[in-house]
Amino acid sequence: MSQSVKLNSVETLFGDLEYPITRKEASAAYAGTTLLLADGETDLGRVVAETVSDTFEGPDELFADLHTALPIEAVGEPGQSDGDA
Repeated sequence: MSQSVKLNSVETLFGDLEYPITRKEASAAYAGTTLLLADGETDLGRVVAETVSDTFEGPDELFADLHTALPIEAVGEPGQSDGDA
């Protein structure tokens, strides 16, 4: 069964992984998980695959890199909660 998660809840979800973790492992862990964004939705595993770091030491690093892989429209307008637009 596929899972859906809002952008503002992703860091909590990332806490379920064991770190350090590679980009490839993290991407595989979330393949098929729908990431709900301000401007639509996308596959979380695909976005993780597009991050720049090869490894992540913790959920905060993965979450920060995830934001760099998303277009500004995905996170919404300034002042809105992530993924709640």
